[in-house]
Amino acid sequence: MDRYIEILDTTLRDGEQTDNVSFLPSEKLTIARGLLQDVKVDRVEVASARVSEGEKEAVSMICRWANSAGMIDRVEVLGFLDGGKSVDWLVDCGCKRINLLCKGSLRHCQYQLNKTPQQHIADILEAIQYATAKGVSINIYLEDWSNGMIDSPDYVFQVMDALAHTNVQRFMLPDTLGVLNPLQVLEFVRKMVKRYPKVHFDFHAHNDYDLAISNVLAAVLSGCQGIHATVNGLGERAGNAPLASVQAILHDQFKAHTNIDEAALYQISRLVESYSAIPISPNRPIVGESVFTQVAGVHADGDNKHNLYQNNLHPERFGRKREYALGKNSGKANIIKNLDALGLELTPEQTKLVTERITELGDRKEIVTPDDLPFIVNDVIKHNADNNKVKLVGYMVSTARSLRSYASLRIEIDGVEYEAASTGDGQYDAFVKGLHKIYTEKLHREFPVLTNYFVTIPPGGRTDALVQTVISWEYKGKSLRTRGLDADQTDSAIKATIKMLNAIENM
Repeated sequence: MDRYIEILDTTLRDGEQTDNVSFLPSEKLTIARGLLQDVKVDRVEVASARVSEGEKEAVSMICRWANSAGMIDRVEVLGFLDGGKSVDWLVDCGCKRINLLCKGSLRHCQYQLNKTPQQHIADILEAIQYATAKGVSINIYLEDWSNGMIDSPDYVFQVMDALAHTNVQRFMLPDTLGVLNPLQVLEFVRKMVKRYPKVHFDFHAHNDYDLAISNVLAAVLSGCQGIHATVNGLGERAGNAPLASVQAILHDQFKAHTNIDEAALYQISRLVESYSAIPISPNRPIVGESVFTQVAGVHADGDNKHNLYQNNLHPERFGRKREYALGKNSGKANIIKNLDALGLELTPEQTKLVTERITELGDRKEIVTPDDLPFIVNDVIKHNADNNKVKLVGYMVSTARSLRSYASLRIEIDGVEYEAASTGDGQYDAFVKGLHKIYTEKLHREFPVLTNYFVTIPPGGRTDALVQTVISWEYKGKSLRTRGLDADQTDSAIKATIKMLNAIENM
């Protein structure tokens, strides 16, 4: 295609219409900054006008930041035909662009507004004139445009004929109820583009029939210049087109250009997951926890032989890495991949024994996690930690109400024991600060920076009483992730930390 497609993210407006989702003003600012600065979407729609005082505070915060960052023209707010009240609300917040909600179907015009098309058009023209006088740029949503094109296309063209030559910058074509299929999108968008070739059209998909992504692609093929999306597909009812999927398909399947930084998509996905409390499905494309995990052993074997089982969705594009599941289907190749990730080197005979044990376990339970692998190796070949350079000799941690936690620890590094004590905000924080003392004050070495800390009950662990702690680190420009498994959360985090220290010793 070789053309540029604008991306508007509406997570903070349409995405917030997801059931039970409400963002705090500070959360909205953090998400907006991440979308504009890191992900580099072209525009963000951050709120609906006149909803609440909290919403006004959020928009004002975002606009103050965006103005200082030179991005105020990329911040948009949904507004209404309300005699200029929405425009005044935007101006008070410091916003410069309104997305004016108008009616894109005759039914909505007649039955919701109780107005004739001529009356509605007159209201729109009055709102455009008022916004322009206030220095506010205008985009227009043709709400229920999809049903308008199905039931009342003459009405849609009547509205467009009256507005196409105004100073409206973009006309947004929403499939408000998610009723269209890709063939209809191709037909309807082409009619709009052919009739109004100088107009900038955006397409706004909803996913009621699970066709949002397909409809987005049809819209782009038909000449739309902008696409609306939300992080993790949040939105009313079944949600909107997911931002990560929109980017991947536009880039890979249609060679369209966007400004999106793909490496930032995973982090913004996790941020929105945290703030929204809406968990991401493990198999959601691009950002799901399991989508870059190979299960079948033949696939891992093929990856070792010229990447035969990989497509263009390389996990590294999205700041992630490929993993290999363990189970009765995994085979020797998957096990070798996981052993490499753990830094374990086994002989061919030892690897065969471990493979046999995992197959046996896989027959009794559905999946064996990589966290089980060290235990299995120990069970099968009596592997011990004698060759580890860093060993935890002993430690004590304590906590008390209204007092800082305390940790005392002793570790052995290259055969030399070191001891330290420290306090912290929690048992693990105190333990890590003790380690930091040893590395910086006694060894005069750089200590890795903890970048992420995630605690779960391991889905494939030996018992649901076990806790899995996954910790991500940055060390001398490199990223690594280690896991610990134990009945106690602090102990599992400490195990993950000692694994990390041994990993950096071998870098």
